[in-house]
Amino acid sequence: MIETARLRLRPWREADVTAFHAICSDPVVMATLGPVMTLAETQALVERCIAMQARDGHCFWALERREDARLIGWCGVIRGTAGPVEGKAEIGWRLASDCWGHGYASEAARATVDWAFAELPDDAVWAITHVHNTRSRAVMERLGMAYQPALDFDHPRLAADDPLLRHVAYRLDRNGAAQG
Repeated sequence: MIETARLRLRPWREADVTAFHAICSDPVVMATLGPVMTLAETQALVERCIAMQARDGHCFWALERREDARLIGWCGVIRGTAGPVEGKAEIGWRLASDCWGHGYASEAARATVDWAFAELPDDAVWAITHVHNTRSRAVMERLGMAYQPALDFDHPRLAADDPLLRHVAYRLDRNGAAQG
């Protein structure tokens, strides 16, 4: 478990599925992430995170506020599975839309980067997102990550006509230098 001043990143619990489904079925949240998810799809996603945690020792962890223990999303690091981040330490986050604009994503992501560099051998932490996901790109830049324009790519799991097809990659080196 990782704790910050306001947040807790922790392993998933079965009881988290309903609260996480409320986030994953919100069209505002999913506008730059993909289609809204059913309860069964959310359950399967949480199960994949639990399996990743067991296999790798890390995943996109459940993210809760310390003040009220409300599950507000996820944040963590996985082994990337797509494009230029495949096999690399990939950071990611997803928050309930009513929690946007409070600095939670940046706070959780900063703690995740610190954890990744303390616990993983990787020389860099990577992030990807849809080219027009300005909120996530702003978090990446606040973390000191550098946009890697030569690595723009079409996400291999999306259809050629999917409006979210084009993705960008960001990188933060272990020494804190953003390699652009």
